[in-house]
Amino acid sequence: MPIASVHNLVKIYSKPGTFVEVPALRGIDLSFEEGEYIAICGASGSGKSTLMNILGCLDRPTSGRYILGNQDVSHLSDNELSDIRGQRLGFVFQNFNLIPQLTVLENLEVPLFYQGVDAGVRRERALVVAKKVGLDDRADHRPMELSGGQQQRAAIGRALLNDPYLLLADEPTGNLDTTTGQLILNIFDELHDAGKTVLMVTHEREVAARCGRVIKLRDGLVVSDEVQIRQPV
Repeated sequence: MPIASVHNLVKIYSKPGTFVEVPALRGIDLSFEEGEYIAICGASGSGKSTLMNILGCLDRPTSGRYILGNQDVSHLSDNELSDIRGQRLGFVFQNFNLIPQLTVLENLEVPLFYQGVDAGVRRERALVVAKKVGLDDRADHRPMELSGGQQQRAAIGRALLNDPYLLLADEPTGNLDTTTGQLILNIFDELHDAGKTVLMVTHEREVAARCGRVIKLRDGLVVSDEVQIRQPV
């Protein structure tokens, strides 16, 4: 059974104050197996971020189905989607999205805080993950005291804390210089090698080359879906 799948997925946005409708996804069928390393590519406006938002339960499809594990999550309530995000999904964004007032450890603990996990357990798991992403010596620092690469490491750590079904990364190296970006991609390679299922939105050919499967979108449709030999740097 796939770890996640979408069936005839359609997403249409309405322009506020008008009757204009903009189709972002036009009937997509995809399935993702546990342990895959997938790049979702396409030009601006191709639908890749919309697809990622639906896969991440940040948005709902207009029609069609999204099966995560063995549950149809297509039309759950906001509270139910929030629970799914907290328990089954991990997110890494281009802009890090760390809370500036919190330390690295406190940022790592956020997903477990919202699940009501005991403070001692949260801290213990956060310390383990901080070490895994190489931030154990920066655990008490706040985001403004970190480099861009360190902030993205913290964001990856936060995404891992709930041991997610899917690790979703949206242009995770977009705000980083080339050298730092390579170091961050090395972490994703290691996570995949350890068995994590990784879906990464990217417009960079070099980033997609590191993945074992590349899905290309154009105008809200899948135009290619290919397995390839990974080319890690």
